[in-house]
Amino acid sequence: MKAVVYHQFSGPISVEDVPVRTPTENGVVIEVRAAGVCRSDWHGWMGNDSDVGLPHVPGHEFAGIVAEVGSAVKNWSTGDRVTLPFVCGCGECEQCRSGNQQVCDRQFQPGFTNWGAFAEFVAVDYADTNLVRLPDEMDFVTAASLGCRFITSFRAVVDQGKVEAGQVVAIHGCGGVGLSAIMIANAYGARTIAIDIAENKLEFARSIGADEIINSLGVESVPDAVRGVSGGGAHISIDALGHPDLCRNSVESLRKRGKHIQVGIMESGQHLVPLPMDKLIGRELEILGSHGMQAHRYPEMFELIADGRLRPQELIGRTISLDETPAALTHMNEFAGTGITVIDRF
Repeated sequence: MKAVVYHQFSGPISVEDVPVRTPTENGVVIEVRAAGVCRSDWHGWMGNDSDVGLPHVPGHEFAGIVAEVGSAVKNWSTGDRVTLPFVCGCGECEQCRSGNQQVCDRQFQPGFTNWGAFAEFVAVDYADTNLVRLPDEMDFVTAASLGCRFITSFRAVVDQGKVEAGQVVAIHGCGGVGLSAIMIANAYGARTIAIDIAENKLEFARSIGADEIINSLGVESVPDAVRGVSGGGAHISIDALGHPDLCRNSVESLRKRGKHIQVGIMESGQHLVPLPMDKLIGRELEILGSHGMQAHRYPEMFELIADGRLRPQELIGRTISLDETPAALTHMNEFAGTGITVIDRF
């Protein structure tokens, strides 16, 4: 099969012919019909993720058709249209038994712990715990766009943030994660503030529903600007990119008893972030992480998509071929363009 492969971190990426991997007894092989190109894949290529071994095939946001089924799989058959969260739970550990497969002790992550979906086929473990059946009306490109950025934002806003109608949600960074968070918060009746340094991204954020936009290059203090347009600060504030400055701005943008949610991944060497602990204590702030979403949480999200309150297809910026993927991946840190890039031609 054709696959995107790199043999060293930060090194060349090419499309090569590699063997199709066979499923484990509890896994399946999926024919990939669409795969999102995510900045997390860029982090893996840069060597910022310790789970990635070499040589490696990236790609963790995808949808497709079950092509081969392991002997112990009970719930899936060849021909099924499926997607899955990028963190796959084993179904047996303490975390999985509590319903928190997104932090499974033995998690399987296609594109990180194992070869991923920038390929014609991908092998996936723990199929019965993690596969999600696609609604008949959902196309593969839209389904693939959900696989990391959208579902992580959904869990961040809905499950971790416990957003309520009328609250203010500030989103720092208007890439795929940030745009998803804006759309999701709006669907639950929140007022959203989009913060970025690029006018085209801010205007795109406004076009999908951001109530306020702030260009951080045009203000002396982002937290002061957020407090100014929100009437005292955000109830929920999200670092959707992964940068120490955005993380601190997010925390300092909160009103009393607000929640900072960290979704964006920091680059290597930036993971330890100084935070204003006096404000954390004095304002009774909360700091939370969001890491993927469980397969059993997809139905609520699918219902919101079906009734039109969530429109993930509007976040897709462009589609590309597998042959175009190496260039798209290596240039991700330039933050060019708007919306999500999805591979749909293999």
